[in-house]
Amino acid sequence: MRVMVVGKGGREHALCWRLNQSPSVWKLFCTIGNPGINSLATPVPVEPNDVKRLADFAAQERIDLTVVGPEEPLTLGIADEFAARGLTLIGPTKAAAQLEASKSFAKQIMREAGVPTADFAVFDDLEQARAHVRRMCGPMVVKADGLAAGKGVAVCEGVEQALRAVDDAMARGVFGAAGRRVVIEERLAGQEVSFFALCDGTGAMALGMAQDHKPVFDGDRGPNTGGMGAYSPVPQFDASLEERIMSEVVKPTLGVMGARGTPFRGVLFAGLMVDRGRLKVLEFNVRLGDPECEALMMRVEGDLAQALLAAAQGHLCANDFRLSPKSAVCVVLASRGYPGAYEKGLPITGLERIDGSAPSDAKIRWAIEQVRVKVFHAGTASRDGCLVTDGGRVLVAAASAPTLEVATQAAYEAADMIEFPGKHLRRDIAAKAFAANPA
Repeated sequence: MRVMVVGKGGREHALCWRLNQSPSVWKLFCTIGNPGINSLATPVPVEPNDVKRLADFAAQERIDLTVVGPEEPLTLGIADEFAARGLTLIGPTKAAAQLEASKSFAKQIMREAGVPTADFAVFDDLEQARAHVRRMCGPMVVKADGLAAGKGVAVCEGVEQALRAVDDAMARGVFGAAGRRVVIEERLAGQEVSFFALCDGTGAMALGMAQDHKPVFDGDRGPNTGGMGAYSPVPQFDASLEERIMSEVVKPTLGVMGARGTPFRGVLFAGLMVDRGRLKVLEFNVRLGDPECEALMMRVEGDLAQALLAAAQGHLCANDFRLSPKSAVCVVLASRGYPGAYEKGLPITGLERIDGSAPSDAKIRWAIEQVRVKVFHAGTASRDGCLVTDGGRVLVAAASAPTLEVATQAAYEAADMIEFPGKHLRRDIAAKAFAANPA
């Protein structure tokens, strides 16, 4: 089939890499992204958010399946535009994508579906929000209602910090229109995990679990980012938790969405807090996470394209998809200053030590230990024939191996082979798993 991927970051590079290995895919396209993506897929000269031109291209090129990576095209209605033209796309309609576009909408759906979540209140008025914060007193979370590139959530220790977060969103407009309404909720304890389910409107199958690392510094310190690394599976939680998430979260949510006349078709991403066997949903997203996608794609086996096509057509087929029992770890290499201001155009070196044919001690050992290593491009560009930085998250060093320990070691070895001025990375990806399951 002819497949088009929409997006241009590390997640989309990972999707292109895996789809390129699907036996049913013989031609792959992707919206103009980075050098890594462009080495695998024919570039489409259209921006990811230009949904009408993307539909034009899909019709002209007879695209059999379009796979959307980021949330914005979905919230702009790309699925509706494609459906109106009889084109096949995996992803929710604009109405169903409100599960991510509006945190207050998602909370209402959870309430209707009986999905466990934190107690919350929604505010459009600044003074009412401030008064609620003062009444709550203790630790709390302040969330911009709309899309804020993964940075609109403030985890607050107390009143003063929460008041600043409310003012940032509603008074100072740090998140633009996304922060005009805020959701204020109790702060939950436990470990965060990301769970993904592929949905066809009525049914769903698990796509796997991963653990992301949002704060920029080790020990979960500093401001939230789009994600500094992830690993999958999450060994501190067994298969029974996945079964509970499917029965207590995914299926009830699909039921309510269908009853509302907005059936959900695509990837449902549940961000959860798990504490001593209790689970609560923190948020819903309507696509694969980044960098969780990179870790999951290192584990995918079978024909991913066929599984996505079946879901898009409304009839899931579990036989097309499976996850390897191997572990996968990915480490984000970020620009100095991220998630704040950062410099672009800095030279990147060392990739040839990983992808090139020259042998090295690490590569020889990786072969013996059944390690697979891949570097995904996120914010890179080619200038005058040289690879340079072009974003906050620059590259993602990923590895899969029979054990989490070996995968983690290999991912960090690959990350250390790569250099660019100001390179920043967390050194504790997967540490929570090792702490929970000491050798």
